[in-house]
Amino acid sequence: MTVLRVALAQLNPTVGALQANLQKMIDAYDEAEAAGCDIIAFPELSTMGYPPEDLVLKPGFVDDNLEMLGRFAARTRRCVAVVGFVDLDRDLYNAAAVCVNGEIVGKYHKRLLPNNTVFDEQRYFTAGHDSDPLELYLIGGVKVGISICEDIWSPFGPVAEQAAAGAEVNININGSPFATGKGAVRERLLATRATDSHCAIVYVNQVGGQDELVFDGGSLVYDHDGTLLARGDQFSEQVLIVDVPVPPVYRKRLLDPRGRVTEAMLPVVEVTSAPIRHDEPIEELAAPITEPFDADRELYDALVLGTRDYCVKNGFSDVVIGLSGGIDSSIIAAIAVDALGSEHVHGVSMPSRYSSDHSKSDAQLLAEALGVDFRTISIEPAFSAYMDMLAPSFDGREPGLTYENIQSRCRGQLLMALSNEFGWMVLTTGNKSEIAVGYFTIYGDSVGGYAAIKDVLKTRVYDLCRYVNRREGREIIPENVITKPPSAELRPDQRDDDSLPAYEVLDPILELYVEDDRTAGEIIELGHDAEMVRRVTRLVDIAEYKRRQCPPGVRVSRKAFGKDRRMPITSHYRG
Repeated sequence: MTVLRVALAQLNPTVGALQANLQKMIDAYDEAEAAGCDIIAFPELSTMGYPPEDLVLKPGFVDDNLEMLGRFAARTRRCVAVVGFVDLDRDLYNAAAVCVNGEIVGKYHKRLLPNNTVFDEQRYFTAGHDSDPLELYLIGGVKVGISICEDIWSPFGPVAEQAAAGAEVNININGSPFATGKGAVRERLLATRATDSHCAIVYVNQVGGQDELVFDGGSLVYDHDGTLLARGDQFSEQVLIVDVPVPPVYRKRLLDPRGRVTEAMLPVVEVTSAPIRHDEPIEELAAPITEPFDADRELYDALVLGTRDYCVKNGFSDVVIGLSGGIDSSIIAAIAVDALGSEHVHGVSMPSRYSSDHSKSDAQLLAEALGVDFRTISIEPAFSAYMDMLAPSFDGREPGLTYENIQSRCRGQLLMALSNEFGWMVLTTGNKSEIAVGYFTIYGDSVGGYAAIKDVLKTRVYDLCRYVNRREGREIIPENVITKPPSAELRPDQRDDDSLPAYEVLDPILELYVEDDRTAGEIIELGHDAEMVRRVTRLVDIAEYKRRQCPPGVRVSRKAFGKDRRMPITSHYRG
């Protein structure tokens, strides 16, 4: 049996950092070469980072990406490299280059361009043409097909075509962002595709945060029977080396009731390298099958990585957080400490006349448990000054929501002052439930540079706080924070459930309306209270203009606010 040794370079690129990305690729290539690998596969658009968005509309940027590809190709030796890049050939293509012995010996243009959820590839790229022949590459005596990300999701796409024409291994390079539950979907898909095509699948995925997206890695290798051979780490860089057995599969293909395509239908390019042949897998290089994280750890680590990369890649070493003693600011502080280290996190308690004693003491206990810098700055002088200034204009009117929002805006001003003075990025603390229904103050608690939990429903925030304490084996987030009724503390005896349904009621409605795109009428038919549904969905609709002015945050759900869910601000449809 022939064995192909493959390296999966699960790297964390930075969009536009061409030289730094090139160095990461060279280092990974050298590691694969030293390990005797026949092939190394890099993620989608690895020269420039993914997704580059409108940067590819700059001709100079595309030219620089091609220069980086040429420089990388010139460094290659015996090990064949599959590299993601943007190709220019009349139009722009999301492409993969096959490089070996100092040159580019082949290219593949992505055939299936996603244009849904967070993907806009049809805005930028032309799909590979059916008239352009697919090629197989003979590497170490094994016929290898190349594909890119979305190409493998179709059962009738390029992967099936290549396999039917004789491909024994398919290298699929990816920039596939994380979403809750997506890992299991990927694994089912790849196992099915390997089984259907009688072809081993090598799936390498990017890792790291890029603006609102976070990529989870978790690269995978399946043999021709759909058996999992290797699973890479989640949320960390890795060069995963796998020995892929390639037995003859012609008997299975001959007996496949769907029929087959003869090998002559696709050209085979013989790669003139001198690969090391491995007749048997080498024990010390047996690939790991890393166990996937449980749901709480997976979500938490996604938030940590997204926050870390957003800060670090944008030049921020430190962050500042308004610590209210509530559940949201507590989990944000824990995430920030894991992302950047406690010495780079600054917490600020900003009490007013309505702040409870426990909110101040809970914030203090949290800061001590996390070991972060902590200070108290009362907003009372500023709040009193605002009320005095506005008193003539508000004469005869009862204090109400306006005065609540002023308090929030006082706090936002203080945080931004600290940010301006010390260069600390402000992390906002709003969760998806509150952002969905507009339960936040525009230019107040929404002020900041990044919103780490903007795509996390409130009920899941509680789960994450319990996870942090469980992981540490001690009380990091005070138990009182988890058990006390949530409150904005902007008026006497205020509670969230004075203004909103209980989160256990609210969150399932939001999931259906925001993530599943159900209408109010459809949600009512599913058994939810009609008056409650109409109220919640109306709140979501009228808060659209506020959400547009919120900072970016980590996307972790099937549909996040921002570039994922795109609704008109002006709309009278209520469903």
